[in-house]
Amino acid sequence: MAAALGQSQDYRVLRRLIPRSITTSPVDQAVKTGILLDVETTGLDLQKDEIIELGMVKFDYVGDGRIVGVRDVFASFNEPSIPIPAEVTSLTGITDEMVAGHRIDASAVESFVQDAVIVIAHNAAFDRKFAERFWSVFEHKAWGCSATEVEWRRHGFAGAQLGYLLNGAGFFHHAHRAVDDCHALVEILSVELAPAGAPALAVLLEQARKKTIRVWAEQSPFELKDILKRRGYRWSDGSDGRPRSWYIDVGETAAESEIAFLRTEIFLRDEPRLQTLTAFTRFSRRL
Repeated sequence: MAAALGQSQDYRVLRRLIPRSITTSPVDQAVKTGILLDVETTGLDLQKDEIIELGMVKFDYVGDGRIVGVRDVFASFNEPSIPIPAEVTSLTGITDEMVAGHRIDASAVESFVQDAVIVIAHNAAFDRKFAERFWSVFEHKAWGCSATEVEWRRHGFAGAQLGYLLNGAGFFHHAHRAVDDCHALVEILSVELAPAGAPALAVLLEQARKKTIRVWAEQSPFELKDILKRRGYRWSDGSDGRPRSWYIDVGETAAESEIAFLRTEIFLRDEPRLQTLTAFTRFSRRL
């Protein structure tokens, strides 16, 4: 019945996501190892909030971006120093009782991650900062973001939200655990993207390898903030050690035009501060 519906133009079939079994990669293929990571926390504040769950799926992939096997899975709760806020429990399903007495083993995390050449999260700007705060091994890894480093809408998806992407890949799940979202990413990154003629993972890796330039519009006039927002600039309030300023990340080739925009439209007194970002520094709390 599902096969018949799937061949119809009037129906779409969604199948329950069943995590892939742990397998050994074929010995006749040259593979690289990646990590899919997700953290759940007591809140969004990097300085005071804590991780309450860490989920990771270790996978092997080949040169063309095809995932050829899941090698291992890591899932662990962590009891925070404060009660889990009610809104976090409502969102994640994680309660104080579930995490009571649990600690994430730092040596086990380091051992699990050590041989990976890239760590991918669906919101790397959030997950990387928390992961680096608790485990230094993540500071030395290349990172990719499955939410922002693939132009999902251009490839026919309704948006970059994990549920949309999973449905677009032909699956659904009702899971709330961090590791379940990692299993979902395995299937999402395995989807062939028609315009690219390649798996989503290949598109992500190509983008992650590129350098980007962070342009800071420091001391820009307050009354011009809406112009900056419309152009895609984001605000840094300076609380994490970064400048208190608007900024934008652009490709290397677009940096000069961005500087020209600031000179003509924002009238900065000084040359804008520039930072070159790579997969090893992008999304990091050390910037």
